[in-house]
Amino acid sequence: MTSSINQINKARVTAQVEQQQFAVFLIGMRINKPLKIHKWLPVARAMGKMINELQSAGDMGLRHIESWPGRTSIMVQYWDSFAALEEYAKARSSEHLPAWAEFNRAVGSNGDVGIWHETYLSQPGSFECVYNNMPEFGLARAFNCVPATGALAGAATRLAAAAENQQQVESPPHKSFG
Repeated sequence: MTSSINQINKARVTAQVEQQQFAVFLIGMRINKPLKIHKWLPVARAMGKMINELQSAGDMGLRHIESWPGRTSIMVQYWDSFAALEEYAKARSSEHLPAWAEFNRAVGSNGDVGIWHETYLSQPGSFECVYNNMPEFGLARAFNCVPATGALAGAATRLAAAAENQQQVESPPHKSFG
């Protein structure tokens, strides 16, 4: 079920994730002193450079991004794995390490600009989602967008169906030799 980023899908849909584990990374900044543009603008620009690098580099494990600007910004990133996220964050050749060093040099803990992140590891059977009257969004855009019908119609049954599918992937049925 693919659609353009702005095309409204009037059907109820959900995400189908085939892999065993993935990472959801929330990251953002808070402008504590709005008049200190010289402190927070470089932080915002550095994030833009990192996102451009990740999107142009091809397959580094980042699947999709959703973001909301504001005094406190939030960006939700969907990664194939925590290992892929960590590999990018620690890569000496990436935009991240120089940006992190510059933030610590220019801002550090002076209170002008706050930065934050949270990382969540998930696997099928430990999350559920539904979207209605939305363009492809979130997990459904990052992975596979499927109709939220039948066993996928309700939250509890979406969780159970995903857990059952994951269990079948991890331990396929054994043949009996009798």
